[in-house]
Amino acid sequence: MLNSGDMAWILASSALVLLMTPGLAFFYGGLVRNKNVITTLYQVFAVVLIVSVQWVLFGYSLAFGPDVGHVIGNLQWALFNNVGAKPDAAYAPTIPNELYGIFQMMFAIITPALIVGGLAERVKFSSFLVFITLWATFIYDPLAHWVWGIGGWLHNLGILDFAGGTVVHISSGVSGLVCAMYLGKRAEHGSPTIKAHNVPMVLLGTALLWFGWFGFNAGSAVAASSLSVSAFLVTNTATAASALGWMLVERWRTGHATLVGACAGAVAGLVAITPACGFVTVGGSLVIGFLGGIICFFSTTLMKEFFGYDDALDAFGGHGIGGTWGAIATGLFATVTINSGGANGLLYGNPDQLVIQLVGVAATWIFCGLGTFVLLKLVDRIMGLRVTPEEEKIGLDIVLHNENAYPETLTWDVASSVFESLKRTGSARVSPPQIDSPD
Repeated sequence: MLNSGDMAWILASSALVLLMTPGLAFFYGGLVRNKNVITTLYQVFAVVLIVSVQWVLFGYSLAFGPDVGHVIGNLQWALFNNVGAKPDAAYAPTIPNELYGIFQMMFAIITPALIVGGLAERVKFSSFLVFITLWATFIYDPLAHWVWGIGGWLHNLGILDFAGGTVVHISSGVSGLVCAMYLGKRAEHGSPTIKAHNVPMVLLGTALLWFGWFGFNAGSAVAASSLSVSAFLVTNTATAASALGWMLVERWRTGHATLVGACAGAVAGLVAITPACGFVTVGGSLVIGFLGGIICFFSTTLMKEFFGYDDALDAFGGHGIGGTWGAIATGLFATVTINSGGANGLLYGNPDQLVIQLVGVAATWIFCGLGTFVLLKLVDRIMGLRVTPEEEKIGLDIVLHNENAYPETLTWDVASSVFESLKRTGSARVSPPQIDSPD
């Protein structure tokens, strides 16, 4: 039976989750160099446009429609046909199925947007748009069906993923790593100029993500209930604990506790608690968050340095590793005292749940890693993926979009040299820079 309170909460949660994607744009935009700000913001924003349409056309039906072979939904819900105002008891018995589809749309939007962190500052915009469309269709939608769709094989196995540790974070993080490795290092990788250009923008993005994440996690109860309250509380607790864990280990390793580090630690905590938030106690969330901050710190520093890949904005180190830890930790700390519809984890006498979580993690890694590589190879062969080294050095904002986030920093001499360099390399995609000559 429809419940107006539940409908109001999920409508609000949907808006909160949508806000996370602009928040991600600010977070990523502050971390890149000032010559690539527009490109980074635009890539994230473009995902909103693409997936909003793709989801209505057929994405929701593939992810949550009637099951086909335990791996995908059929197309009976394409264009939201047969969805409507009635609830679907299997997914959300107190809200319209149409509203559930709206809520899930916001998850489908932010997930591919997270991949921008792995390929930032080096990919063609047109190729990016095609890749994201394919990724949303052939990676996200099947994986969402596996884990959350009625009949999906991981769902049938009993995996616990309350709000997207596997579906959202491992998928995007592993895919971001594959993108980074496939594209190769940025032209100026290792240069001291590669650093966050706008720390206040990073903090603004973090704040918007943290705010929106309450809809992400607490909204996943799909009701205004005590479970949504619990998910809200443990989300905030784990996030703060993770930021503190990151700060402490960063201070120990480098001698400084940075604001960028604290923001990254907070995001790591949000990621880590996501799969567990509807299944764990406050005490469990403290451990998941604190350890998550430490684990993600080392994955974005020592591990990245050891293997030498250029994960520009740490999509893998933050989301891939954070989501993996969160999914495994769910198998450790889950308890039916919080959610009777879940299961106990290892620490509550059920080692089988940890095994199920590990199977889900492994399946997500393999499927997303291999699938992303195939899609990258396909797009690269047809369109080409990477811009030229010369274009990278100039900056993608001017090269690809003929815009500049900070026009007052674009002097006449710099603007003229940019255009002349593009003409010499045959890569002039822009008109002469519109800036007054000092004469």
